[in-house]
Amino acid sequence: MKPMHNYKDKILAWIKRLGWAGFFFFLIKGITLYIIIPYLITKGFLSK
Repeated sequence: MKPMHNYKDKILAWIKRLGWAGFFFFLIKGITLYIIIPYLITKGFLSK
């Protein structure tokens, strides 16, 4: 059981390492894809 515990620790370390940077990346990506791009398409700034 010791190797699995070590594996979980490595995964948790990666999650903590990504942390805020990953959160803000996906937040900005989501805002861009679902709010800004449809808004620009409806206003005619971007063509489909």
